Amino acid sequence: MSLEETLQARSESKCELCAATESLSVYEVPASPDTTADQCVLLCATCQEQIEDATKVDANHWRCLNDSMWSQVPAVQVMAFRMLNRLRGEGWPQDLLDMMYLEDDVKAWAEAGIETESSAEAVVHRDSNGAILANGDTVIVIKDLKVSGGGFTAKRGTAIRNIRLVADNPLHIEGRVNGQQLVLLTEFMKKS
Repeated sequence: MSLEETLQARSESKCELCAATESLSVYEVPASPDTTADQCVLLCATCQEQIEDATKVDANHWRCLNDSMWSQVPAVQVMAFRMLNRLRGEGWPQDLLDMMYLEDDVKAWAEAGIETESSAEAVVHRDSNGAILANGDTVIVIKDLKVSGGGFTAKRGTAIRNIRLVADNPLHIEGRVNGQQLVLLTEFMKKS
């Protein structure tokens, strides 16, 4: 029996992470000790693309990990752990990570393959409601803010477009108000 046939039988011809049945292929879990079926998973094209390219990750797609993290297959557990770790800034994945139990050897394997993120990516900017902010977003001022040195007040309801995130401080963003570039506190902003 080939590797793919073995995985098809183990997974009942479904993606082992999201249970999709289309475009399935063998995926070798990075940092695996070898390439046996125990170190591989059967994935759909969507899961594989998002695992390999972090810019294409759709956090809502990965809510499927709520089910697949309980798999008895160590390779599936490792992939679920790594994706939850990557998405932990969303909030809900941290809850799943807190519930997840891995044997010591499986946890060591899972942690061995986690890519270290740069400090800029590790900082998560959130607005006053907890929504995650990104470069280029539009925010609304939720409280009148006196701009010291600017001689004006940014009124509540003012839209600030194309914000930039301050890389080393999750509480600060930059934006243009009344033609002036300002550093603003995220606690007084709401994502629109």
